[in-house]
Amino acid sequence: DKTLKGAVYRIRGSVSAANYIQLPKNSTQSLGLTGRYLYVLFRPLPSKHFVIHLDVSTEDNQVIRVSFSNLFKEFKSTATRLQFPFVLEARTPQRDLVGLVPHGARWTCLQLDLQDILLVYLNRRYGHLKSVRLCASLLVRNLYTSDLCFEPAISGAPWAKLSVTPMPREMAFPVPKGESWHDRYVHVRFPSDSLKVPSKPIEKSCSPPEAVLLGPGPQPLPCPVASSKPVQFSVSPVVQIPSPTVSGQAPLAPKPFPEISLSQERSEASNTDGPGFHSLEPWAQVKASDIHTAAAGTHVLTHESTEVPVALEDAGSCKRFLPDPVLRLKGVIGFGGHSTRQALWTPDGTAVVYPCHAVIVVLSVDTGEQRFFLGHTDKVSALALDGSSSRLASAQAGTPSVMRLWDFQTGRCLCLFQSPVRVVCSLSFSDSGALLCGVGKDRHGRTMVVAWGTGQVGLGGEVVVLAKAHTDFDVQAFQVTFFDETRMASCGQGSVRLWRLRGGALRSCPVDLGEHHALQFTDLAFKQAQDGCPEPSAAMLFVCSRSGHILEIDCQCMVVRHARRLLPTQTPGGPHRQKQTFSTGPGIAISSLSVSPAVCAVGSADGYLRLWPLDFSSVLLEAEHEGPVSSVCVSPDGLRVLSATSSGHLGFLDAPSRVYHTLARSHTAPVLALATEQRRRQLATVSQDRTVRIWDLATLQQLYDFTSSEEAPCTVTFHPTRLTFFCGFSSGAVRSFSLEAAEVLVEHTCHQGAITGLTATPDGRLLFSSCSQGSLAQYNCADPQWHVLRVAADVVWPDAPASPGTLAVSRDGRLLAFVGPSRHTVTVMGSASLDELLRVDIGTLDLASGRLDSAVAVCFGPAALGHLLVSTSSNRVVVLDAASGRVIRELPGVHPEPCSSLMLSEDARFLLMAAGRAVKVWDYMTQTGPGPQVYIGHSEPVQAVTFSPDQQQVLSAGDAVFLWDILATTESDQSFPGPSPACEAGLGTGQLEDAASRASELPRQQVPKPSQAAPPRLGICARPPKGGDGTSDTKNSGAPRTSCPAAYKAFTPARASRGPHSAKGTSLPPASGEWLRLKAVVGYSGNGRANMVWSPDTGFFAYTCGRLVVVEDLHSGAQQHWPGHPAEISTLALSHSAQVLASASGCSSTTARCQIRVWDVSGGLCQHLISHHSTTVLALAFSPDDRLLVTLGGHDGRTLALWGTATYDLVSSARLPGPVRGVAFNPWDAGELTCVGQGSVTFWLLQQRGADISLQMHREQVPETVGAGELTSLCYGAPPLLYCGTSSGQVCVWDTRAGRCFLSWEADDGGIGLLLCSSSRLVSGGSTGRLRLWAVGAVSELRCKGSGASSVFMEHELVLDGAVVSASFDDSVDMGVVGTRAGTLWFISWAEGTSTRLISGHRSKVNEVVFSPGGSHCATCSEDGSVRVWALASMELVIQFQVLNQSCLCLAWSPRCCGRPEQQRLAAGYGDGSLRIFSVSRTAMELKMHPHPVALTTVTFSTDGQTVLSGDKDGLVAVSHSRTGMTFRVLSDHQGAPISAICVTRKECEDLGVEGTDLWLAASGDQRVSVWASDWLRNCCELVDWLSFPMPATTETQGHLPPSLAAFCPWDGALLMYVGPGVDKEVIIYDLSQKQVVEKIPLPFCAMSLSLSPRTRLLAVGFAECMLRLVDCATGTAQDFVGHNNAVHLCRFTPSARLLFTAACNEILVWEISGC
Repeated sequence: DKTLKGAVYRIRGSVSAANYIQLPKNSTQSLGLTGRYLYVLFRPLPSKHFVIHLDVSTEDNQVIRVSFSNLFKEFKSTATRLQFPFVLEARTPQRDLVGLVPHGARWTCLQLDLQDILLVYLNRRYGHLKSVRLCASLLVRNLYTSDLCFEPAISGAPWAKLSVTPMPREMAFPVPKGESWHDRYVHVRFPSDSLKVPSKPIEKSCSPPEAVLLGPGPQPLPCPVASSKPVQFSVSPVVQIPSPTVSGQAPLAPKPFPEISLSQERSEASNTDGPGFHSLEPWAQVKASDIHTAAAGTHVLTHESTEVPVALEDAGSCKRFLPDPVLRLKGVIGFGGHSTRQALWTPDGTAVVYPCHAVIVVLSVDTGEQRFFLGHTDKVSALALDGSSSRLASAQAGTPSVMRLWDFQTGRCLCLFQSPVRVVCSLSFSDSGALLCGVGKDRHGRTMVVAWGTGQVGLGGEVVVLAKAHTDFDVQAFQVTFFDETRMASCGQGSVRLWRLRGGALRSCPVDLGEHHALQFTDLAFKQAQDGCPEPSAAMLFVCSRSGHILEIDCQCMVVRHARRLLPTQTPGGPHRQKQTFSTGPGIAISSLSVSPAVCAVGSADGYLRLWPLDFSSVLLEAEHEGPVSSVCVSPDGLRVLSATSSGHLGFLDAPSRVYHTLARSHTAPVLALATEQRRRQLATVSQDRTVRIWDLATLQQLYDFTSSEEAPCTVTFHPTRLTFFCGFSSGAVRSFSLEAAEVLVEHTCHQGAITGLTATPDGRLLFSSCSQGSLAQYNCADPQWHVLRVAADVVWPDAPASPGTLAVSRDGRLLAFVGPSRHTVTVMGSASLDELLRVDIGTLDLASGRLDSAVAVCFGPAALGHLLVSTSSNRVVVLDAASGRVIRELPGVHPEPCSSLMLSEDARFLLMAAGRAVKVWDYMTQTGPGPQVYIGHSEPVQAVTFSPDQQQVLSAGDAVFLWDILATTESDQSFPGPSPACEAGLGTGQLEDAASRASELPRQQVPKPSQAAPPRLGICARPPKGGDGTSDTKNSGAPRTSCPAAYKAFTPARASRGPHSAKGTSLPPASGEWLRLKAVVGYSGNGRANMVWSPDTGFFAYTCGRLVVVEDLHSGAQQHWPGHPAEISTLALSHSAQVLASASGCSSTTARCQIRVWDVSGGLCQHLISHHSTTVLALAFSPDDRLLVTLGGHDGRTLALWGTATYDLVSSARLPGPVRGVAFNPWDAGELTCVGQGSVTFWLLQQRGADISLQMHREQVPETVGAGELTSLCYGAPPLLYCGTSSGQVCVWDTRAGRCFLSWEADDGGIGLLLCSSSRLVSGGSTGRLRLWAVGAVSELRCKGSGASSVFMEHELVLDGAVVSASFDDSVDMGVVGTRAGTLWFISWAEGTSTRLISGHRSKVNEVVFSPGGSHCATCSEDGSVRVWALASMELVIQFQVLNQSCLCLAWSPRCCGRPEQQRLAAGYGDGSLRIFSVSRTAMELKMHPHPVALTTVTFSTDGQTVLSGDKDGLVAVSHSRTGMTFRVLSDHQGAPISAICVTRKECEDLGVEGTDLWLAASGDQRVSVWASDWLRNCCELVDWLSFPMPATTETQGHLPPSLAAFCPWDGALLMYVGPGVDKEVIIYDLSQKQVVEKIPLPFCAMSLSLSPRTRLLAVGFAECMLRLVDCATGTAQDFVGHNNAVHLCRFTPSARLLFTAACNEILVWEISGC
């Protein structure tokens, strides 16, 4: 080569795959190169294509093929292959051109970081480079690996002292003197490094933008904000891409004084979660050797120009796709695919393993939970599991056959290898797992048996072929013997052979079959001797045939010992033991058999599964199936028999109970369409097998099956409001089916061709159908007897395939869209009138194909957007304005094939596409940058995709139906047309529905330490990765909807409740003779403002919960409680000496003015009680010398008071001119303080004359250029700076000496509620939950220089779970404690960039507290949708179950007698009528049922734990099985009034006159109580008594009656206690035996809650007056206690009766019972 002046290798040829250089030559060998970087020195030949293949081995010996080529048009990724398009681009107008190498291509140094490629794209660890293949057409000089990152443009000794590593001279390209390396050569580094932050701030370039391709890769830390002058800057040739692990958007450019712009600070960070979505440096100039990667296509792009100015996407405008991945496979509906013979038991008998096309499913037979092995790209043809459940082998159909070896326990693929057999039909493991045998056909059609050694897999070795053998005999089944791993057996047409592996060869010998030599054998099984002898002589082999014969063969002698035949007789009995001849008639074809030490299970073509004793004397059990049985398998314990049928049915027969359990059903052909129903969460599917099936989305079990033998169903849709679905057929008929009656209701035949589209309006009034003849029909569905309104001919494209995208109705039901009248046009009609409103021509010329483009599918977006999406034949998705037809945007190259189905989520966040065999998910609201996430698993093209009714899951249908969980919830408060801000605290990555999150990071037993873990995900709306706040809309409940606030909210007093009434015995804290002592408080008042203090020097830590000040030791978790406030505490202040704490509360019914208490920190005693303000005290602050205390009264009071701390007398006060939000003393001048409020800053000077202090006010208006309506927070910085936060997210800086504002920037999307400052660092906390750390050291210089080149940089950002309301940091602002409105306290470490949860409570009303039978744990549920499990001893949060968009209204813990102790479960009832069963030990949801149509109000278990009783607000009581979820009885006796209580106890009283094991009662809101005796195992339930209590004539509850509560008396099984809104306020004790009231206990107020001690005769009653009463029923004495800030709506004794839990709103108090 003249350029390099040396010899090179030239690889050329017309076919790249046939012309190549491969290193090493033999594919079985390995280069074993461990260097991290691979350098390839090559030059592509002009106008040609080239391919570079790299086989890279991971640390776990998985071989990954990484390929680069200009043949590839888009990035592709599977578990074992990565394909990157390599684009060499000249400066042409078509910047996205992918194809031939342009003329003038230069020598290129391709530098590949193999470690990062595997880590970023596949989350795998790099091991070594196995082989390289260089394919035509290109010139190659050399390739080498190294752990050093060389700079190819620098070589030789003169550069040795540089920070970069120069390229060794032997490997460098020659550069003539006076010329630039970059002018002659190209350097491509992939993945690219990060851009280095320039030493000086830079400003956005004004150069015109050019398109640039972005790509997956690592991501930076959050962005700094820079104030600067424009400066030209040239970055290094490599661009680093951000990772999705860093939260949120960058802040927008700050506003004047002077102009502030953005830059990004970079750091090395690897993304270990796969490709991400990105925002890049906004300003850069990129050299000719630059390389970028593309998110939308992941292209490797080389610029051929000398210098290309690039304008990258602004970091602030890119909303990232979080999390990554956004979908997770939850369930699969399907079985089989290639064959229905592959179904296995796990060795422990608890789960079943079976294939579902390309997915391997492990199904727990007890819980129904599925887990998956994903990686195959075609149908799985064979499975095998070793004897210890450690390894699973699977084979994939197709040529060549690919096999995988899996770690069965973890689901990790240990090895992938190619089989010499073209299609493996059978696999068998030896018992130890060291030997794997497979059988199939080679490419010549001959039967081949292969033996692989697998013993070294996972230990550094690979799968090796031990032996191969061809045979002319047919093999239908093959099995390795259990007694000798070198022996095997096979059977097939006319042969049964025994095999042996010896000396590296497989040899076989036939069994003498005698007269049975012509039988067609189908299956075999070994029988182990009863004495367990492992010798071959002790084992017998059973084989079965299609003629009904079962032969018993002696493996030692290789002869048939017994021959029996199954004949189709009508009378019961076993096979004839005498010798059968073939002339006696056809036998029943046996397809499979399985043998245990005691029985033989036989599956036959007549659909029967039969169990025989081994002497085949008589049938023990038989089960009839709907189709021929294709496979049977006896469980290891011999008690269960698994069976599969050719019709897609999988289940097992439980021999002891003689009950058959269905595990899975399946379509036997591809699914064509699907539809979902919202009320009952049902799914309808139609398939090529001519069936329509209805499924339960919760359990994935089939509910109904409609079969049509004469015509094929094509499309399906549900009626939106009735239990009806519509189905279109190939004959042109459209029929409606009733789900209640399971029959056809109405049929219409107005179409002449097959139905291609079917859809209904959201209100269910209209239905539309289209057919293959081009006609469109409109139906009136308001009446159940729906009828045809209009039929329009030749309006729909006649050749349109039947698909869900053929017809589309807008979300508001006003518009109808379809492809037609030609395939090049899309028509939009009015749905009611069918008037044509719009016709859009899609037929633009596709430059790539030269063909006219045509529409394939249509889909409407949300009505607020007005978008119509059209997928086209040129593989694009065009977004149109549904009103004007204007093209809004376009998604190019979405897939190599047209998209047949697409769906947009209701919040317009996610766009789903059916893309060949994959499902693609796009972040729809991101205009540029991020591409789709791709999900594989289907082995055939995906026909339909849709969202579940609650938008929390995705359904995809093709070969099977896949159910995917969305790991980021949809945003209910979305603002169109652009993406909305995050929910009220920018919720983080959040929970799945019913997700369990452990809280082991709570540092209660040690000093808080930074944690690497992200903050726990407590929220329920869409998310950056670290939490957030805001309560999403709650269905069927009274929880309010909260959206992102425009301004920061000040403290708002809690909803007014009746004050604590004085009553005899009332006390808090109790004296030594009192019965209760407050032990613990659970929760933090997020309603307050600055209501948490922490002293880093002394360790003093205090916060508020309602009316209590809680002082907690962060080392031990021990609490002290300082009571005394009559109302909720609004704020706290700690003196600078940390010796005095001031707390302020609002007014109450007993106090006219707000109360301020001054506490001695060391003794915990209240030293002073002062009051002055008539409205809520918003802020407290001590002067720098602690001599003064300032208090600020907000809202209408507008008062400022100054107190002397010597005596706490009022020394001065002033009326404020306007609303104020904060006050602070000047830290360097005790004679100055500042207030902020509506549009102004007020400076106060303290002038002292003797003992008197006067206040002099100076007020400055906020400049209009700041644009802030209200100042919400303030703090002092370095003298003389004052920082103020605004309600619009601005931070403005004031010069207190000059009294002017000279700088501002936008620091948050919402209001700034908190600012803290050291000399050079500023912490800001906002209503969006973002906590940011700013570098402000240069602000003082900016004050002096005016618009100088100084800057404000954001150093760190954390996103918490709610609006920031309080914070305390150390002097250097390195670490601190932060409180949020969600009721959580976080420990913050900026050095580690972590947030650790310290205190957490429910953010909404606590509805129930229940306890484990042993009393070690308790569980709480709340309207925030969470169920939390706490350790009772320490009150540490252990587990959390979160349900999205629902309120959890009731809760029950299973009793001790329910199963094993470790199988404890929780039953939780929700506002949508659903009931969920959670496993505490497995931290997972076991079951979801829907026994009620409305919200549940109470739930409990039966005494044996097998039955769940639940009541709802309509008065219905449902009785359901806790294991199956089936509701088998509904009691409507209380209908019309909500069920307020259900109580269950063992029936101990025998003189009630009824039978049963349980005694239970139900109380309803109409003052009625019913008592029942039941034995649910016998389905027996009998009424014992019915109690009705009189209604009060008038109530003191202002129209809201207190609840009616009843409970059985623990110390006397014949007594029950009742409280309710009766004539008198009293507890009524009723004797069930005597049928009369035996005692009444008077109460001071109407009871809101009731609890009876299980061990002592104590009764606890809570009142709306914030009071708790404890009654000793033995003596009749009572004591009252206060402590809550609201009505005590819940009180519960623990099982040990040592503790009492009480709840008021979201406060939980734990009382210790000291004795009585």
